[in-house]
Amino acid sequence: MRQRYRFTLMISAVFALSLGAGPGHAQGQTMISSGEVDATDGVGLTTVVDDLEHPWGVAWLPDGSMLITERPGRLRLVRDGVLVDTPVAGVPEVLAAGQGGLLDVAVHPEFEDNDLVYLTYAHGTEDANRLRVARGVLDGAALRDLEVIFEVADAKEGGQHFGSRMLWLPDGTLLVSIGDGGNPPVSFDGQDIRQQAQNLGTHFGKIIRIGDDGAVPTDNPFVDQNDAQPEIWTYGQRNIQGLARDPESGWIWANEHGARRGDELNRLEVGRNYGWPAATHSRNYGILGSEISPHTSLPDMEDPVFVWSETHAPSGLAIYRGDVFPEWDGDVLSGGLVTDDIRRIEIDANGRAVAESAIDIGERVRDIRVGPDGHVYVLTDEPRGRLIRLEPTG
Repeated sequence: MRQRYRFTLMISAVFALSLGAGPGHAQGQTMISSGEVDATDGVGLTTVVDDLEHPWGVAWLPDGSMLITERPGRLRLVRDGVLVDTPVAGVPEVLAAGQGGLLDVAVHPEFEDNDLVYLTYAHGTEDANRLRVARGVLDGAALRDLEVIFEVADAKEGGQHFGSRMLWLPDGTLLVSIGDGGNPPVSFDGQDIRQQAQNLGTHFGKIIRIGDDGAVPTDNPFVDQNDAQPEIWTYGQRNIQGLARDPESGWIWANEHGARRGDELNRLEVGRNYGWPAATHSRNYGILGSEISPHTSLPDMEDPVFVWSETHAPSGLAIYRGDVFPEWDGDVLSGGLVTDDIRRIEIDANGRAVAESAIDIGERVRDIRVGPDGHVYVLTDEPRGRLIRLEPTG
């Protein structure tokens, strides 16, 4: 494994502004990482499956088989550790352009009774597209009875920022991240589309919560607000591609792309506003990196727990609870599309970040999952991507 991270970790803690000491700053502290970080030693990489074309999401079936999405539009089955040659049939047609395509996959918590599999994907044309969530019955090597249970209310142009990560909650409802729609000059309703992350009237830049059939839960935070989309669970988010729940604390975590730098790790609470683009450590793309907002923190908006001041490009997120790497217990694992690694963030009992280290993968990390065996599994987003298992070497 390449050791590119043997540098001193430089971290500064930035406390919330006193004017934000109310509900919008319950987390109380943001840790900012700058410079290189130390490597996590004693980790080996074992390839489980290779020759995957831009894999995006992985989910386990009760019998130990795995489903893996490939962004061009294929759903693959891994049985007994071997990739089945023929893709799963019955997958919906997708818009495979830019960041769009077939994205996440999730298995219903009661799969053994209903055989339901859920997919997120980009649908439409490059001029008018939106994220969809569909479910179907897995019947051998095919999906049948496929139905769309949710789609973003408004179409957008371009192939950016679909979000698309799914997470089941203990009550059987489903969280889905929706991207803000893209970077300038992509527009919506006469302004940069990213401004819609602060508009409860659209799904852009939100996490939604739906029932397993797509129905709106009656206890969603904005369900009775006439000018809000009823599925919204949190808002003010740019492009979340990592979403995970700690099974012990119950905390829900998300990693979120910034624009130029300013990527975030957030601990999510229902109904809260996470700031984008009104409050951000990020700047616009381009040589000069012009300012997006003069504010990194605002009242009634949540501060991130952790900010990467150098681009990490987070995608894939897991909370480690297992015996294979006991020293990682409770740590947040965030995959990097630019850093080609996993950043291991140590979290204290109050939900604050206290340290960062890096696990070098050497390829773009798209998804991270803790498998039923307690090992960490990693998908790499490459033209010939891999499913990798992390194993202790010491």
